[in-house]
Amino acid sequence: MKIRYLFFITFFVISCINRNKKSEEKDFSRYKEPLIRINTYLVDKDSLLIEQYCKRRKLNMNLTLYGLWYKIYHKGTGDSAKVGKVANIKYRLKLLNGKVCYDSDSAGIMSFRIGYEDVESGLDKGIRMMREGDSAIFILPPSLAHGLLGDFDCIPPRSIIIYEVKLIKVTNN
Repeated sequence: MKIRYLFFITFFVISCINRNKKSEEKDFSRYKEPLIRINTYLVDKDSLLIEQYCKRRKLNMNLTLYGLWYKIYHKGTGDSAKVGKVANIKYRLKLLNGKVCYDSDSAGIMSFRIGYEDVESGLDKGIRMMREGDSAIFILPPSLAHGLLGDFDCIPPRSIIIYEVKLIKVTNN
């Protein structure tokens, strides 16, 4: 008798869990389209702001498929930056309004392992296009920078950031 009772309770609990999962899936589906529309709107808005910034500054920038704006304006002759190597850079990170958030003059040279998510994905992708001695400007939309939340310090939520970068050295470790 106890076994039947235990079996009945177990069956009841499992059926309730499955119903909740199905209702959660249905709830999410009604938000999918509005979220896609909002995201598309925000990406388009960010692109327009970057285009206007480049036009005002007379910057002739290139655009990658994943949304990174870049210009390598000084070519070096050193080793290429590759995944797994360590990049050592001088940099200035600022917002579109010109406010400098961070720079290597006050924080020192930045070192990070390329391809290991140690820095903003846009900076990592940009560095991979460089060689030792190159200087570049990268403009990162929020999706390639600090996203919806910012960095909880100097970079506000949903900020477009600009990196002025010089790749000093590429090392193995």
